[in-house]
Amino acid sequence: MKIERMSQDKIRIFLTVDDLTERGMHKEDIWQEIPKTQKLFCEMMDQATSELGFDPKGPLVVEVFAIPTQGMLVVVSRRLPPLTLDDASKEAEEEEEEYDLAVTLEEADTISYAFMDFEHVVAVSKRIGERYTDGGTLYRFKGEWVLQIEYDTSDPRKLGGLIANLSEFGEACSVTANILAEYGLVVMEDNAIEIIRSTF
Repeated sequence: MKIERMSQDKIRIFLTVDDLTERGMHKEDIWQEIPKTQKLFCEMMDQATSELGFDPKGPLVVEVFAIPTQGMLVVVSRRLPPLTLDDASKEAEEEEEEYDLAVTLEEADTISYAFMDFEHVVAVSKRIGERYTDGGTLYRFKGEWVLQIEYDTSDPRKLGGLIANLSEFGEACSVTANILAEYGLVVMEDNAIEIIRSTF
């Protein structure tokens, strides 16, 4: 389980398939196994508190992104409403409640891989462009090159082959398109693989 702070009131948690398996869960269990999900969320919040000092009290917005073959990305935002004199009398009651959640679940339609060296991006682009796709967007994010590609869920074998090739040169990462758009730098938008293949 990897936890990172995005801002004072927002964190992200990446759970690999192994993380879920160790806890006797699958991605499908998030909505079906409520006791297991509550236990997992409490564990995540405890770890976020101890590692990052994140305070989970008050209303929380939880976004869950299922990432095929990689696991799940959970984005937790703490939303604090303006405090008034009337609200002050309710603080004790709110503190007694464990968590006040608004949860959304989405299936991510992209896969993201990070590369330390641009030469690795060139090599993998030449490899996958011939067999899988010429699309993709290339970002610069936290000192790495991140290639984000939309995938075809209708052909699991093709998706597996694409991931196998990407894994030879880089590592799967848990960033979503929204995070990259907000915090990353777009180097090549759309058809990044085709541009890299034809240029380098």
